[in-house]
Amino acid sequence: FTPFTPQRNQISIDNWRGTSITMVATNRLLSTLLLLTSATNVAEGGLFKKKHRRTKAGTKYQEHDAVHVVVNKVGPFNNPTETYRYYSLPFCHTHAGEEEHREALEEELPPGAGGMPGMGDDDASEKGFEFSSGRRIKADRVGAEKHKHRIGEHLAGDRRETSPYELSFNDDVEWRLLCKTTLGSVELNKLKEAIHNNYFFEMFIEDLPMWGYVGDFEDEDAILGEMDGSHTYLFPHLHFKVGTHKSQIVSVTVTTERDRRVDITNVHKPTTVTFSYSVEWFKDDLPWKLRMTRYADSRFLPGSFEIHWLSIINSFVLVLLLTAFLTIILMRVLKNDFSRYMELDDESLEEEESGWKLIHGDVFRFPEYPVLFCASVGTGVQLVVATFVLLGLALTNLISTTRRGSILAGMVILYCLTCSIGSYISTRLYFQMGGKAWVRSVLFTSGLFPVPTAIVFMWVNTIALVHGSTSALPFSTIFTIAALYSLIAFPLSVMGGIAAKNYASHDFNAPTRTTKVAREIPTEVPWYRGRFFQMIVSGFLPFSAIYIELHYIFASMWGHQIYTLFGILLFAFILLIIVTSFISVALLYFQLAREDHRWWWSTFINAGMTGLFIYGYSFFYYFHRSGMSGMLQSSFYFGYMSIISYAFFLMLGSAGFHLCLLFTKHIYSRVKCD
Repeated sequence: FTPFTPQRNQISIDNWRGTSITMVATNRLLSTLLLLTSATNVAEGGLFKKKHRRTKAGTKYQEHDAVHVVVNKVGPFNNPTETYRYYSLPFCHTHAGEEEHREALEEELPPGAGGMPGMGDDDASEKGFEFSSGRRIKADRVGAEKHKHRIGEHLAGDRRETSPYELSFNDDVEWRLLCKTTLGSVELNKLKEAIHNNYFFEMFIEDLPMWGYVGDFEDEDAILGEMDGSHTYLFPHLHFKVGTHKSQIVSVTVTTERDRRVDITNVHKPTTVTFSYSVEWFKDDLPWKLRMTRYADSRFLPGSFEIHWLSIINSFVLVLLLTAFLTIILMRVLKNDFSRYMELDDESLEEEESGWKLIHGDVFRFPEYPVLFCASVGTGVQLVVATFVLLGLALTNLISTTRRGSILAGMVILYCLTCSIGSYISTRLYFQMGGKAWVRSVLFTSGLFPVPTAIVFMWVNTIALVHGSTSALPFSTIFTIAALYSLIAFPLSVMGGIAAKNYASHDFNAPTRTTKVAREIPTEVPWYRGRFFQMIVSGFLPFSAIYIELHYIFASMWGHQIYTLFGILLFAFILLIIVTSFISVALLYFQLAREDHRWWWSTFINAGMTGLFIYGYSFFYYFHRSGMSGMLQSSFYFGYMSIISYAFFLMLGSAGFHLCLLFTKHIYSRVKCD
């Protein structure tokens, strides 16, 4: 018989909770493995059709080797998230044979165009056929068959499929028939609507993207739209231009020819369309490793993305001066305070005590809702670490910044791997505040960021599914992310909490003793020293430091620009953290000077206010700097921008709080207090 004691009961409860969490993690692991095994068996059983493997980038080709063109998606140019399958529009699924090509060639070229003087009609026809089509047409490639995708490509909305285009290495094609089809009113309406919405298409050769417009329209009113006399044209001919360097493909472009356009204005009349293509090969001096640098100069992309170095340097100098000014002023004020407090004797100490020293018995009184506060601080530290690691990997090219979705996939994996850091920080701080329910702290930390993200994801993914967009993640990707969280993120969070419970110091080491009764806080303060004004100042000043770079980041995230200046981005992120932390310390001093000891939540919120300013800027960018529109694009844009702003709120709030905590402990350890 073991006698009941509160201490023994508490230890047994903690051990039971730890064992329960371990059992839950083990059960999730076993269930996930069973699901993976079942999915593998179903796939091997033939329920899912085998997908095509991608052509490895950097392949060394021999003469006349087959080169595959992979089609990806179509969508409005101004709405980069609103994308659909390439074959959602009535494009060719199969390639025409030689006989069809020969018949179409007779209509395309004048008699004897490919022949030589003195040749007969048959010889001229044969020469013209070889000249126009290059090598013999096999017509063995079928379109609309799916490719295998990486998780990052799914996150980016890619849905790559095969195409019937026949390209062979270093074989020019003057003109070749792809297919000849008659489009009815349904197909014509689809194409016409796509053209009026400025649809573009995206294709790939290896990992090199190509873009082009589906068609064009003329003589339409900007407000009223289609009018009498306006025309809508489809571009059925594509010209591929491929650059090679040492038997490797280093550059690709696709252009449409206005001379071969087809008028589809009248959608009620069936229209016969001849889809065709041509191929041009040339020697390029660009090395294979630098093949992605060419896209910065692409004419298809907007040309107003030059980095204004002078503006960035100007912002840096202004922020540096502001930080130095605040630091000098704060140091001088603190030096005067220290000198005044040190010169007081014991008799006059109580009479002269005022300002921030007066609340020494309350300043280390722990905040309300400690579980939520500790979880917010821990999650913020975790996101800061994950962001620094991601930017470091991008700078060292360990993560390919030009590969589709690699940054998104890298952030998902890094978040899972750093969960132990966030849980360790939050649980340690919770124990230092005298908390006992550490399991609750671990659960809050593990769900504080993923739960809001999952809610936003379910909303936008449902909208994408309703619209039939490729932005909707397939079940396999959702299952993979859920498995990453269940098998990596959550167990690491539990391990981080256990490590903090058993090995971290639980002493807060406050330099002053906290009184039992809280001191009354003055309520009459000037408006410029109030909480609302401090929140505005603490958010606006750091936001001004990143305003310039924020425009280019938005243009990359919500446009078609490939962002590669991660060195500047890392510099801006470090600058943002430094400025936010210094501003938070300055505002904390003013708060303590007016004898307000509730600084825990206020410093965290003040530091995180820049995230709210970023979300406010997203509205300005959407309505005044972009052409985005529609329910689908708006849901993705404002939904995911809320998550990004929330992440900045947690990161900057955590950074500001830690520096404020060091500052508070430092100043109260330097003065005599009862």
